Amino acid sequence: MATVMAAANGSGGDTKAAFAEIYDKLKQEMLEDPAFEFTDESLQWIDRVMLPSPSLHLRGGLFARVRASGYEDLMPGRVPNEFSQFVRTSTSAGSYQSSIGTRKMVDYNVLGGKCNRGLSVIDSYKILKGVDVLSKEETFLACTLGWCIEWLQAYFLVLDDIMDNSQTRRGQPCWFRVPQVGLIAVNDGIILRNHISRILQRHFKGKPYYVDLFDLFNEVEFKTASGQLLDLITTHEGEKDLSKYNLTVHRRIVQYKTAYYSFYLPVACALLLSGENLDNFGDVKNILVEMGTYFQVQDDYLDCFGDPEFIGKTMSKTFMSDQQENYGKSDPESVAKVKDLYRELNLEVLFHEYERESYNRLIADIEAQPNKAVQSVLKSFLHKIYKRDK
Repeated sequence: MATVMAAANGSGGDTKAAFAEIYDKLKQEMLEDPAFEFTDESLQWIDRVMLPSPSLHLRGGLFARVRASGYEDLMPGRVPNEFSQFVRTSTSAGSYQSSIGTRKMVDYNVLGGKCNRGLSVIDSYKILKGVDVLSKEETFLACTLGWCIEWLQAYFLVLDDIMDNSQTRRGQPCWFRVPQVGLIAVNDGIILRNHISRILQRHFKGKPYYVDLFDLFNEVEFKTASGQLLDLITTHEGEKDLSKYNLTVHRRIVQYKTAYYSFYLPVACALLLSGENLDNFGDVKNILVEMGTYFQVQDDYLDCFGDPEFIGKTMSKTFMSDQQENYGKSDPESVAKVKDLYRELNLEVLFHEYERESYNRLIADIEAQPNKAVQSVLKSFLHKIYKRDK
C-alpha cells in the first residue's frame, strides 16, 4: 500500500488513502475470481514476492526465521507480518525493489506511475457533484473506475514496450525484460486487460450506466490500439520513410494513441457516475482530445527540445536532405545532430507560441460550455498541464 500512496501523491490525503485501500481490495478480488481455478504457481506469478538473498543483513536473523517458516514462495499476504512490517518501515521503495527482486506482476505494472488518470476520475466526480467529500459508496465506485484506467494503462505499456523493444519503464526494467518473464508478458498484458472487465462486472453490473461503461472502455481501447498501429507502421524501423510522418499523421497518432484514454476517459467515467448521457457531451470530448494533443506536443518538446508539429511545417526540406540518416535513431551522436537542428530552427520560440495559442483557444472553448461544473472540470485539467516543466 505504501507504493500506491507514493504513486498517488498528486491528490488530497483522504483521496490517496481511499485510492490505495481500494487497489488492494480489487487486486485481492482478482486473485479470488471464481471464474478460474488458480493453481499455487499461477497465483505466485500474478501476485508473487521474491524474498531477499541470505547475504542481506536483516535485523535479529529475521531472514532465517522467514526461510525456516517455508514462506519464500507463497503469496505476500501469507508472509509473516514481522517481515512485511520490516520491509515497509526499513526500506525505501527503490531499495525494496533492488533487494527484493521481481515484484508481483500486477504491482509491477499497474503501480509506479503518478496515477493522474485514475485520480482524475475522483476529482472530476467531486466537481460535477459540487461536493468536497463523496459518500463511501461514491468514493469506492469512483476509485474503482480510476483503477480500471490505471489497469488499462498498464496493459498498454506492457505490450507497447515489447513492440518498441524498450529497455526501461518508470525507472525499472520493462516487464518483458525481467528474468523468467520474456514473452509471457504478452499474456500478462491480456490478463491485465481482462481484469478490467471482471472489475466492471463485479461492481457495476446492475447500474443504469453499466453497458455504457463497457462501451466506453471498448471504444477507447480500440482508438488507442489503432493509434498505436498508425505509429508503428509510420515509424517502422528498417523501412523509414519520413515523408509519411507529416503534421496530419502526427496529430492523428497523438489523438488516438494518447488523448482519448488519458484525457477523455477519466472525465467520461465521472460523467457516467453522475448519471449523464455521453452523447450530450460531444463538445467536451473534442476539447479533451484537443487538450491531450497539446499535452503530447508539450511532452515531445520537454523530451526533445522541440515540437514535432512545427518540425513538419518548418524543416521538411532541410530535414529530408540533411537528417534522413539521423532521425529516429537512439544513439547519442544521431540524437545530438537532430537536437542541433531543432535549436537552429529556434523551435523553443515556436513551441511557446503554439502553447499560448492552444491555451487561449481551449479556454475560449471551455467557457462556451453551458454547464459550469463541466467548465470547472475542464479548467482543472488544463491548469494541471499548462506550462508544466516535467
